[in-house]
Amino acid sequence: MQNIKKTLKSKRFWLGTVLPFALAVAAAFVARYQLEISDGVTANYMAGQWPVYAPLNALTAFCLTLVVFACVPLMGVVSVKLNHKLRERFRQQRFQIGELNATIEDSLLGQRVVKAFAAEEEENKKFEQGNTAFQTIKKKTYHAMAAFNTSTRLFDGLMYLVVILAGGLSLVYGKITAGDLVAYMLYVTTLIATIRRIVEFAEQFQRGMTGIERFAEIMDTPVAIKDAPDAVPLQPGPGEIRFEKVCFEYPDDHNKVLHDVSLDIRAGERLALVGASGGGKTTLCNLIPRFYEVTSGRILIDGQDIRRVTLKSLRQDIGIVQQDVYLFSGTVAQNIAYGKPGATRQEIEAAARLAGAEKFILALKDGYDTYVGERGVKLSGGQKQRIAIARVFLKNPPILILDEATSALDNESEILVGQSLEKLAHGRTTLTIAHRLTTIKDYDRILVLGEDGIVEEGTHAQLLEKQGVYYRLWNQLPAEDGE
Repeated sequence: MQNIKKTLKSKRFWLGTVLPFALAVAAAFVARYQLEISDGVTANYMAGQWPVYAPLNALTAFCLTLVVFACVPLMGVVSVKLNHKLRERFRQQRFQIGELNATIEDSLLGQRVVKAFAAEEEENKKFEQGNTAFQTIKKKTYHAMAAFNTSTRLFDGLMYLVVILAGGLSLVYGKITAGDLVAYMLYVTTLIATIRRIVEFAEQFQRGMTGIERFAEIMDTPVAIKDAPDAVPLQPGPGEIRFEKVCFEYPDDHNKVLHDVSLDIRAGERLALVGASGGGKTTLCNLIPRFYEVTSGRILIDGQDIRRVTLKSLRQDIGIVQQDVYLFSGTVAQNIAYGKPGATRQEIEAAARLAGAEKFILALKDGYDTYVGERGVKLSGGQKQRIAIARVFLKNPPILILDEATSALDNESEILVGQSLEKLAHGRTTLTIAHRLTTIKDYDRILVLGEDGIVEEGTHAQLLEKQGVYYRLWNQLPAEDGE
């Protein structure tokens, strides 16, 4: 049974890595994973352990057997109805505990925001509402369990009463002997004992069945983005990217973000994407590693359609540095090594030097073996960003995506991280999403995205000469950022 649990947990964890982002990171989804597996496997394992008894000696007292089993259809109808109600209550209980766990997780992960807005009372109210709803459902579950158990005990007593009455009449009329009646009572006692064992097991079984059903919902979730049947590894190349009439809309709300975008990015070119929020900059970059699937059109890397290559080989050729850096609970060295599993200590230290992170790492208490805490809480924003850059240096991909990598940093950290990014981008095809235009004015090409797609294209100087959208964006900057 333990092997079954282990296998199911492994399959669920694998599914969590390939599901759409919105579902895979949901707190309720994690809570469901934690709750469902154990009870479901236990119940189905136990279901196979109950022997089926048939202790009635029908030949000895045929009429008594008919009388006893006349109660069985009525007992079956009542049991099925109450059993269905019990399962529904357990299903509601599972759903509500998942919602309650999600509320708790949100409150704990967002405790800085909660404290910043002095919203502790509001969070307590949310928890109390969820807890009260769970308590209400729990009470209804107990009522259903009580009804199920009480009805079963009622039929137990009814069987005894029927046997005593019918057996007494049969004994009076000489149909059976006193010994037959005593033996038959023992048979009925054995039958009722078996029924009671099944009733005692019913709660665990129903709890397990609702767990298995909800677990099956997770396992049956379709994986939208996966390798094509004829997918082949991406062949190494310089990193040229081509968009051919690419359209994209989000499948849940059909909100069109990109429409008929055609774009050629030369190998080694530094390309910047600017524009108002919601213009599709991040979406365009997310289509390259297939975090989302294009609605129509196609994207090619070195002449190879990304939908015809394996996801692993595609994403191995792409390095991403985001604004919100995620560090895993572990040491500095382990987080850098995430860019290249199995990397030597020398390779990790070399990547840190290239990222400009070696100085502050060595100043930490345990150097590269310093524990960074959950999500890197023991490090500053600039330090986490440089570790993320070191991670990409170690990966050494030909294509680089920088998603507002310096927008949340102070001036000193921005300068240090900017220098590291300059080293990282050298010789690589680089796409940079930027709101601070001063950081991309030396780029080879700048694209201005809007609601109609690419509205302007050119170098910094060329776009200023046009005095269009980019010109207006540039002149909205503070005076010291202008030319």
